[in-house]
Amino acid sequence: MPGPPYNHTMETPATFFLVGIPGLQPSHRWLAIPLSAMYATALLGNTLIVTVIWMDSTLQEPMYCFLCVLAAVDIVMASSVVPKMISIFSSGDGSISFNACFTQMYFVHAATAMETGLLLAMAFDRYVAICKPLHYKRILTPQVMLGMSVTITIRAVIFMTPLSWMVSHLPFCGSNVVLHSYCEHIAVAKLACADPMPSSLYSLIGSSIIVCSDVAFIAASYNLILQAVFGLSSKNAQLKALSTCGSHVGVMALYYLPGMASIYVAWLGKDTVPLHTQVLLADLYLVIPPTLNPIIYGLRTKQIRERIGSLLMHCLFDHSNLGS
Repeated sequence: MPGPPYNHTMETPATFFLVGIPGLQPSHRWLAIPLSAMYATALLGNTLIVTVIWMDSTLQEPMYCFLCVLAAVDIVMASSVVPKMISIFSSGDGSISFNACFTQMYFVHAATAMETGLLLAMAFDRYVAICKPLHYKRILTPQVMLGMSVTITIRAVIFMTPLSWMVSHLPFCGSNVVLHSYCEHIAVAKLACADPMPSSLYSLIGSSIIVCSDVAFIAASYNLILQAVFGLSSKNAQLKALSTCGSHVGVMALYYLPGMASIYVAWLGKDTVPLHTQVLLADLYLVIPPTLNPIIYGLRTKQIRERIGSLLMHCLFDHSNLGS
């Protein structure tokens, strides 16, 4: 499927054109199928998580509250990019207005910054629950939870606002074709007629500080959790805790590894790693975590699984009664 022609103007373009995955345009229609399925799964799973936790007064513990916020952020993160990606892959419609492009950029990158903070908060919650169970309610009070959530949000806003401002105020007087599936800031900044290095350097340093610090604290939390788990006398309790921790670590790896790889490859391996691989890495860390998070964090949790089953049965029986 050929991309739109290059547009050379002397004014800021009113519209950008997203090409999808450069070099894989013939496969776009096939890629749209699994992408649509993953997006539908992410929307359904995360909406169920938010609905069940919001409606059930017994699920108001810190772990469930953080999970509810994570599910909401996953919906925002996936919805910021996936519908447009599906449109590109299925119909070739890659046009996006200048303002919409930078709005998408802001929300998707702010959501990813919030996601890493929430993963850290959830790791801290598990640390307190397993290593200091007698002090759990005294440490994670509603005020502390609210403070952590507000801090995570403010950190994302503080990081993303200057980056969006720097990129949106660059002069765009050449090509308006973005070699990406969404308005990723480096891909957009490369089109500028001025040096994009300040914004790119800010992004690299800011992302590295946020992710590396969060990963370090998450690793420390799970290290202490594992020490406590191996100190348990019950083998069943050990296996159950290890299964839960292993699932959480797996989801985090699927989030952090493609995300950081896409950032560093854009800087260090841009001449050796094919462009379609770089774009695929950037796409994966926006699609896979929102799809898997409700399964790993939600449906594997007995209380949430039971509440979702009750909610679905209630809806089905009410629908049947109305039909009869």
